Amino acid sequence: MSEEDINASAAPLIEHLAELRTRLIRSVLAFVAGMLICFAFSETLLDFLVEPIAEILRSRGQDPQLIFTAPQEKFFVLFRISVVMGLGLSFPVIAHQLWRFVAPGLYRNEKRAFLPFIIASPALFLAGAAFTHYIVTPLAMNFFIGFSDVIPTITEILSNSSGGLVVPVERPDPDSELSTVFLGSVRESLDITLKFIFAFGICFQLPVLMTLLGMAELVSAEGMKRMRKYAVVGILCLAAVITPPDVITQVILFTAVYALYEVSIQLVATVERRRIARLRAAGLYDEEDDSDAEKIL
Repeated sequence: MSEEDINASAAPLIEHLAELRTRLIRSVLAFVAGMLICFAFSETLLDFLVEPIAEILRSRGQDPQLIFTAPQEKFFVLFRISVVMGLGLSFPVIAHQLWRFVAPGLYRNEKRAFLPFIIASPALFLAGAAFTHYIVTPLAMNFFIGFSDVIPTITEILSNSSGGLVVPVERPDPDSELSTVFLGSVRESLDITLKFIFAFGICFQLPVLMTLLGMAELVSAEGMKRMRKYAVVGILCLAAVITPPDVITQVILFTAVYALYEVSIQLVATVERRRIARLRAAGLYDEEDDSDAEKIL
């Protein structure tokens, strides 16, 4: 290879690196701007995130308040909220910069296929976050906070049972015995809330992931149907790991993710139908696979 050829091949690489640097700088600036905006409203965002806990405390007759146990804890909690929310606020700009960098190297049909996923992915994540905040988190927090009332009552009833007959008794005077009360930490409460949001938000990406795999011909609708029983076991294990140890929350997560799995099957089947129709129109489809095609169509 001559020196001119080397210089010609190096020029596009330098241009691509310069373009990448520009896109990264714009993305970082958008993220910093979003973080600063969110930090200005971080108190309001914190109140919104911990509202399920506050509502449960109100229903129990307690003051809806959380405590912090270190001087710097409140600041870092607000900073963490601003980082997470700032990323979400700046995501449209970041996605646009990513699209502007990738799009010139894609064919027209690839652009049409790639663009919907940029829109669907954050939409599904927001759907998972909303599902978590309004349904899952209240149920989970109610279980955890109410657990301190259930166990003493059960212990008391069992300790006063005689002859196999359970005899409930009045609870002792709280002034005479040690009692426990929930004093929630701001940091710990926010941690578990964000974990739920990210866990369900990622699980709601299942249709996007499976559709992309279907477009790459790495999975098929028939294969996913045959794997249903394994998917059920896998989703149950996932629900047991990322949710609190109460059956209600685990069943909710299982129902939501399994419904997304069934939706994914239909999306992959749609991708396969379009691929077969395109191949038939181009005269490239193998007619010996008609039996498999009929299952999809």
